[in-house]
Amino acid sequence: MSNKISGSCLCGKVKSTVEGPFQKFYQCYCDRCQKKTGSAFASLIFTAPDKIEWHQGQALIKRFDLPNAIRFSNSFCTECGSQVPYLSRDGSMLVIPAGYLEGDPKITPQANIFCEEKPVWFESGQAAAQFDQYPT
Repeated sequence: MSNKISGSCLCGKVKSTVEGPFQKFYQCYCDRCQKKTGSAFASLIFTAPDKIEWHQGQALIKRFDLPNAIRFSNSFCTECGSQVPYLSRDGSMLVIPAGYLEGDPKITPQANIFCEEKPVWFESGQAAAQFDQYPT
């Protein structure tokens, strides 16, 4: 069953629609994903390369392929810095940052990968108090 879902960057200048069903959903804790997200992990959805329709902003996308890395890449909006979808380095997969999507992708994370590289503060962060807004 087809599942079309819109996505955009933070400033809204890059927009597209991607079509599911999606093939994989990983949360990656490698140190490279920590650097590119500024967080503990990257939430990445994978699907076939032809499952995206760009609506605007492709000219604002910059791609960075880490030298000497086989797979690692990062694509982002040059206006706001938000991660945006990109083709894997071998062209076989469309990689979609889950936070780029504006709805339910109808898939949940299937694996946590590179867990040995989790930051030392991750577990205590999961156990910290939770608030719906900024704490008072």
